[in-house]
Amino acid sequence: MGLKAVPGRSQPRVGLVLGAGGVLGAAWMTGALPALQKRLPRPLGDLDLIVGTSAGSVLAAALRCGISIDEMVAHQRGEAVGPLEASAVDGLTDGPWPPAPQLRLGSARLMLAMVTAPHRVHPGVLASAWLPLGRANHGRLHDMVHALHCHAYGVPVSAEPPAWVRDETWIVAVDYRSGRRAVFGRPGAPPARLPEAVVASCSIPGWYQPAVIDGRRYVDGGVRSPTSLGMLARAGLDEVVVLAPMASVVADRPRMPHEVLERQLRAVMTMTLLREVRALRAAGIAVTVLTPGPEDLAVMGVNLMDPRRRRQVFETSLITSAAELAGPAGRAAVA
Repeated sequence: MGLKAVPGRSQPRVGLVLGAGGVLGAAWMTGALPALQKRLPRPLGDLDLIVGTSAGSVLAAALRCGISIDEMVAHQRGEAVGPLEASAVDGLTDGPWPPAPQLRLGSARLMLAMVTAPHRVHPGVLASAWLPLGRANHGRLHDMVHALHCHAYGVPVSAEPPAWVRDETWIVAVDYRSGRRAVFGRPGAPPARLPEAVVASCSIPGWYQPAVIDGRRYVDGGVRSPTSLGMLARAGLDEVVVLAPMASVVADRPRMPHEVLERQLRAVMTMTLLREVRALRAAGIAVTVLTPGPEDLAVMGVNLMDPRRRRQVFETSLITSAAELAGPAGRAAVA
């Protein structure tokens, strides 16, 4: 990946998009970061814009809070690392399956929108409204992001750092009342502190309780888009790098029915992603896309929230992602 010079600008503006993908998506993306860093002349945490959705929001927060890639790799391997030492990576979830949900459906307002204005709300968001309210909460995730943020500003965890990080960072969630995308950190977005925004972005409908910020409920940004890449067409960027755990440019051909269904859903998300890539390229933005391939999919399975597979997914990605980024073609599509 070569960064192109732009007339009248000392260096190109580069964005990093970190997509949704659960526990295993985060592990896969972390495995890709070392090879990606070698291709860029600047530290990933210093890029002009970082966009995080769901699992990607956690990595975005870590990068913007000064956590190095070496520290993130060590954390995936279960090592105690600075502000991450109090949070075991597998402790952020309570296991591979959600607790029994509440006996209430998610969003009555969005359910009504399916009847009154079905074309105004994204189908994935409408579907999430019919899921029962989840019971799990992201208290430990909130505490971890708060600790990272305090570490970045050199204040104790008993203090309160600034509401947001210094550099441009967008955290994507969905307003569970209107169905609209909420991009925390972008000008004009609802105000939120960094840990609140990350929790909102990670609140999977039916699994976790919706996050409440200033009286409004928010759920996982991945129900709207696994990457939200399309938002970047007018973000003033010259190049964008995308890590998309829920897509697969090169997929495998499993035989088990549940795996076949998962690959079909993944194919739909891949088509959406590639359509957004073409739109950005048509606007003159260079785009590099990295997605899991057959080797990654084999170790991921179909449940991206299964922490028992996390270490294997991470170690596999270290190898496969480096190979793809080094090659002239394949899953890493370079404009």
